[in-house]
Amino acid sequence: MKTATTVPPLRALSAIGTSAWLDSLSRSMLETGELAALIEDGVVGVTANPAIIEKAILGSDDYDAALARLADRPRTAVELYETLAIDDVRAAADVLRPVHERSGGLNGYASLEVAPAIDHDVERTVASVQDLWARLDRPNVMIKIPATEAGIDAIRRAVAEGIDVNVTLLFSVQSYARVIDAYLSGLEDRLERGQPIDQVRSVASFFVSRVDGVVDLLLEQGGRAELTGTAGIANARHAYARFQAAFADERFEVLRAHGAHVQRPLWASTGVKDPGYRDVRYVEELAGADTVNTMPLATLRAFADHGEARDALSGSGEAAAQTLAELTTAGIDLEEVAGRLLEDGIAAFRGAMDRLLAGVEQRR
Repeated sequence: MKTATTVPPLRALSAIGTSAWLDSLSRSMLETGELAALIEDGVVGVTANPAIIEKAILGSDDYDAALARLADRPRTAVELYETLAIDDVRAAADVLRPVHERSGGLNGYASLEVAPAIDHDVERTVASVQDLWARLDRPNVMIKIPATEAGIDAIRRAVAEGIDVNVTLLFSVQSYARVIDAYLSGLEDRLERGQPIDQVRSVASFFVSRVDGVVDLLLEQGGRAELTGTAGIANARHAYARFQAAFADERFEVLRAHGAHVQRPLWASTGVKDPGYRDVRYVEELAGADTVNTMPLATLRAFADHGEARDALSGSGEAAAQTLAELTTAGIDLEEVAGRLLEDGIAAFRGAMDRLLAGVEQRR
């Protein structure tokens, strides 16, 4: 179904300030022109993570020829993986380059994540970020850094070096406040060195459906099923209110005067896992100015088919706070849930990376 103005849903979404990114990447999408076609339809960015890359490389024979070429001299499985992943992300960035230029650097990004095995080590994370940034060598790439304790320190240092960062695995609004501080501090560090800050871009990826997945089960167990389906969206809207407050503050205004850009919230984990929910709810209910929504391909196609674009974020903070208070009364500790989800997310990505490296070694 089209919107009332007959504007295609993805274009209508962009018009109200939400950039549609695709949470998927594979070599076949690049070689068949599928990514280029999606860009024509309104996709303006691409994200990937270890699980997505594992599926792409081990779930097809698309990479066998490349692995054969790379096997002519000794390489570790990690080196093989990085070469394949960097080639794909760099190619995606090249396809997205016109979007990046047309949008003045707002969109057109492809992201690659640091290895999950090092995300609790500041120095190794920073070294990996620097290495990936240099090897990708494109103005429209972002390096994904998880919002762990070490990751938050690494974010500040990466931003201070002028590296574009996609902060990932955010579940907690308290952690998000620290991520915003790390971004602003990195810009301030850079400014103090006399370096420009007007080219630095960043997004903060707040995961949504995973919150509902855990909280809904707790609510059902506690006899409060009437609150199911409310936690993920309320948590994200509360984060958006924090974003608005932080980037309207005097601290950022000083940086804005030097050309700084806001760190946009990016809604991730927006595929619906409960079949009882509307398939595009995490897109429709989180649409608004200065945001990004990175969608699995199925969600993207569903929204393009029957999504309704409207500003659902403006003025939503008060109602979100009320919902969160009701969840607290029902015995839900969202900070505890967020901590669990962060550790689960890291463990899942580590498992995906381990399987990927083992699979690459076997094929090699």
